[in-house]
Amino acid sequence: MYYLMPVVFILGILGIALEEKININKSAIALLMSIVLWVMLLFNGHTILVELGNPEFLKFAQHEYIINIPIKDQIVRYLTDESLVPHLGNVSETLFFIMCAMLIVHIVDKHGGFDAVTRFLSTNKKRHLLWSLSFATFFFSALLDNLAASIVLIAILRKLVPNKTDRLKYACMVILAANAGGAWSPIGDIATLLLWTKGNVTATQQVTHLFLPSLINLLVPLVIAHFWLFKKNDVLREQHKITREGVYIEHIPEKSRIVIFWIGILSLALVPVFQATLHLPAFMSVLLGLVFLWIYTDLMYGRINEIREANKLRIEKLSHSVDLPTILFFLGILMSVAALETGGQLTLFANILSTNFQHPYLINLFIGVVSPVVDNVALVAATIAMFPVADASAELTPYMQYFVVDGGFWTLLAYCAVTGGNILIFGSATGVAVMGMEKINFLYFFKRFTPLAILGYLAGIGVFLLMN
Repeated sequence: MYYLMPVVFILGILGIALEEKININKSAIALLMSIVLWVMLLFNGHTILVELGNPEFLKFAQHEYIINIPIKDQIVRYLTDESLVPHLGNVSETLFFIMCAMLIVHIVDKHGGFDAVTRFLSTNKKRHLLWSLSFATFFFSALLDNLAASIVLIAILRKLVPNKTDRLKYACMVILAANAGGAWSPIGDIATLLLWTKGNVTATQQVTHLFLPSLINLLVPLVIAHFWLFKKNDVLREQHKITREGVYIEHIPEKSRIVIFWIGILSLALVPVFQATLHLPAFMSVLLGLVFLWIYTDLMYGRINEIREANKLRIEKLSHSVDLPTILFFLGILMSVAALETGGQLTLFANILSTNFQHPYLINLFIGVVSPVVDNVALVAATIAMFPVADASAELTPYMQYFVVDGGFWTLLAYCAVTGGNILIFGSATGVAVMGMEKINFLYFFKRFTPLAILGYLAGIGVFLLMN
């Protein structure tokens, strides 16, 4: 069963990829995969944890309140109390962040908060929009984080490009641009935030050494898409038309719309500051922003009694728009990875890496290639645990010099772990979020954008190696 669990995971990923062919929603497949993996752990716990000598379980079994109970009860308690519940807590933090971020963006959008950005990006020329949208996403990702930025830009994109056929291409480029922008900022992705907070890479090192590789990572697919996906002088098939909700927001004072915009944006942009000062999870910051928005809009609508229809824009009404299937998809994928981590398969995978790849940069390259399948945060966390930071003051071999603070291994790891997720559409939280919001088919992305993502990924690595 130990080796069968990764097979189940791969089959689940294939089922998600073939969603349109088998006519089963990817959320159902992800949830089923997660449940099956945890059931396999529970029913084969003795073999997986005891006979194979899982170090975490053996450490747990030495506790005084555990050592004297039957081994079967030890396994059940470990898998439930020490593994399933903590992992569910960590996954829930991510899910709450996504839900709150989606709802905040939706609230700001429905109240006209993105009108100024929309007007700045607005154009009917396809190629011009491709460039302006991609660069806006690239820099927004570094400021907010790639997941929040992609949610914001997709909300704007829906206003700019009503036609679904046109919008799918731009939505896929938002994924590539968001992850490229997230790689060079210490707050641009959860993986880079982990490397920064753990002290492996400083903010200055990451920005100065990864900005150009990340920019190249974006420019290569962007230039190809410019000529390949859009013809010269092509215009959008359909222009933006004001919606009924748009009529409602005309009655809302301009000052109120500005306040709503800044509450929403700051609740996302100040997540790293909130974490650094209060040491609370990221979702608490966006949850606080949601509370402020809720209170402010309720007070605002209490003063504007004459527009009763605008009550449809109250948060309790807009909360129904949260995409529950996408949240459940996240839950299934992340808990499946957690099952492999608990079973020890991820540790085995990490050991294989260190044994077969002698140069540190080859490990980085491989991590980037597998990050679309294995959660990049789990990969980065496992890598940090596997390779402790080397003491720069000690006499180090040339190999170990890559592992000092701000060493080349950690810097390139930030780039590879984040941008490698572009290779498959569900290879990153950004890709999964956009996939759910725009209902993008896996094969659509794979045929048109996976080759572009691979070229950008390799080009960025080449630039990094030339710089270093």
